[in-house]
Order: sequence, then structure tokens, then C-alpha cells
Amino acid sequence: MNHHVKDMALSGMGKKRIDWAELDMPVLRKVKESFSKKKPLKGVKIAACLHVTTETANLMITLKAGGADVTLCASNPLSTQDDVAASLVKDHKIPVYAIKGEDNKTYYKHLNATLDVKPNVTMDDGADLVSLLHTDRKSLVSGVIGSTEETTTGVIRLRSLAASGILKFPVIAVNDACTKHFFDNRYGTGQSTLDGILRATNRLLAGSVFVVCGYGWCGKGLAMRARGMGSNVVVTEIDPLKALEAVMDGYRVMPIADAAKIGDFFCTVTGNLNVIRKDHFAKMKDGAIVSNSGHFNVELDLVGLQSIATGRKVVRDYVEEYTLRNGNHVCVLGEGRLINLASAEGHPASVMDMSFANQALGADFLVKKHKSLEKKVYTVPEEIDREIARLKLSALGMKIDTLTPEQKKYLASWEHGT
Repeated sequence: MNHHVKDMALSGMGKKRIDWAELDMPVLRKVKESFSKKKPLKGVKIAACLHVTTETANLMITLKAGGADVTLCASNPLSTQDDVAASLVKDHKIPVYAIKGEDNKTYYKHLNATLDVKPNVTMDDGADLVSLLHTDRKSLVSGVIGSTEETTTGVIRLRSLAASGILKFPVIAVNDACTKHFFDNRYGTGQSTLDGILRATNRLLAGSVFVVCGYGWCGKGLAMRARGMGSNVVVTEIDPLKALEAVMDGYRVMPIADAAKIGDFFCTVTGNLNVIRKDHFAKMKDGAIVSNSGHFNVELDLVGLQSIATGRKVVRDYVEEYTLRNGNHVCVLGEGRLINLASAEGHPASVMDMSFANQALGADFLVKKHKSLEKKVYTVPEEIDREIARLKLSALGMKIDTLTPEQKKYLASWEHGT
């Protein structure tokens, strides 16, 4: 079996941590039980490009239980948990190409090694595999029946491909499932981003000005948690509706050019590039801490920052201090990459439980329905979304009401008025 991981001797701890995460993933356990019996993915080659974490490991194990031939690589150079990668190879015989801190050349080497299996289905977190299949690896497209996509950034790229009329196969936008973005993006990102910032800096949030760039589901969660830790939260936005929502939720809203002058902490969660630019860095207070929790590090203009810096040095793990021409210092966390995975462990297992149940059932849906699907981006079918929500409620010991026959009739009629 081919693989490229940091150290196989780490596998023991990786196995323990994978098992620990599995305890808090009851929905995925149910899916695995069903997959083990029915083998819906038998003979299907799946190439996955995801953050190599304990939760992802449980997804890979579930897919293999369903009969799939699975290969995994990292979707970000700093998001890999090396002990998990080693355990997947040793204990589950799943090929993994991922090393925390790998350089860009190695990252793309790993992407290509994953595609070398000639997959039938790809699973992406950021659309890098799909992008390669549409550029350097076009010869493999004929064997691909479809893909699933985990994150907002990837869905944006894929919808661009579809709008241009060049998407070569159907894609299931797992990110758009309610049981994904309502929970993973809001509660997962909200908690894990602060976890990453605190692990990297050990700074007090209470009493600080915390600037959240972007008020989508990730931004909402981060703003909520930062306020919960005692921060004075400022939101920057380009969408008037989201900006208005932030105001109504009780946050100050202003342009990043103004927020740059007052912020103690900054975090981007937009999915766009150069959200914080060199002119913004130049206005920051001495000691400002800047991070990103969007998928790619392009949200921070690090090239621009370097151009106005007179020096830079690593002062803590995942903390790089830039000295600016005016004598102020700006600290960038995790090389501008996903701070919740660079310096912490990513989302808690309980929210990834739903996200990865969507991934597994999305792959099952593609295998069953791909012949009837067009070459476009689809949302997760509502019946899958609701079933995952039902299973999660059941696992939490919660019950809900059902409509009576009278209520169903009322909702289906037009005759009843006041």
C-alpha cells in the first residue's frame, strides 16, 4: 500500500484519538452500521481531499465499511493530525498522503498521488481535486461519476465551473445541507476558531476588541463565541443584508479600514481574497493579532504585509511577528491558514458527525443516481438532510411532535380562511 505520512510510530495515539471522536459521532455510527450490511459502495474508488483529523478518519472508516476503496490526502498543508494519518494507514489499511506542515510542492504531489488511483468519486474540501481533474488530470474525468464538496470556498469554485459550462460531472454541495452549515459552520467554526487563537496566543479575550471579517454562518458563530468570552465584537461586511443582521444582533459594524485602527484580534471568515490588505495592516495597533479561519490563506494579504515590514520572526508556535516601518508589531497566526486546524484540532466531533454523515450519504446518492444527474452542482436531497437531523435528535434523546391528519389536511388546503 502506498502512503506518505510523518511517522508510523505515532499510530498508537492516533487510534486512541480516532476512537474517542467516534464516541461523539452517533449519526455516522448509524450510517456505518447500514453500510457494513448493505455495502452500497462496493467496488467504488473514492479519492478524498479533506482535513486529516480524527473525525475525517471515522468518515474514511465508514466509507471503507460500505465497500469503497478509499484514498485520502490533506486539503490544507497545516491541518493534518500526523498520528491520525499513521493510524489510518496501519490500523485500517487506508492509503494516506498527508504531513502537517508540508510545503506547497509536497501538497500537490499528494493531491496527484490520491488521483493516481483513478477514482470514481472524489470528496473535496476546497475543490482542489476537482480543479486538478479539470486541468492537469483531464484524462481521469471519464472514470468519475461525481464529487462531493465540504466547504463554502469549494462550492463557490464549483458553481463557477458550472456557470462556465465546463463542469465535467455532477457535484453534491454537502456544505449547503442545513445539517452542515447551520451547525458545523456556526457552532463548529465558532468554537474551534477561538480554540485555535487561544492555544496559539494564550491571550485574554475579555475586554478586547475582536474584529470578525464576514458575517456568514462562520462569522455568526465566531462573533457569538467571541462575545461570550467577553470581547467587544466588531463585524465587517460587504453585504448590506448581513451587515444589517449583525447590527440587529448587537454588534458594531464598520469598514475594515476603520476596524483596523481599533482591533486587538482580527479573524477573516469570508472565502474571498485580500480581505485584510497592507493598508489595513499599516493602521493596526502595536501587538494586533491577525488570523484566518476561511479555507485558503489568501484572505490575508501576506505579500503586502511583508512589503511594509522591516523584520519578521516566530515568537511562539504558530505565531509570526512582523515589525512594521512605524515600529508597531503585527502577529499573524498559523501562516494565515485555518487557525482552528493549524494550532488546534478543528471542529468538535459532534458537529462533524452530521457533516460527514452528509458526505457518506452523498457518495451513496451519487453511486445510485449519477446516471440521471446533470453536470451541475446539487444540494443534498432534503430527505437525506432531514434524516440526519432526525438521527441526531434521537441520539440526543430528543423527541418532536408530528402533524395530526387534521393539520396535514389544513396545510394542504386553500378553503379555510379566518
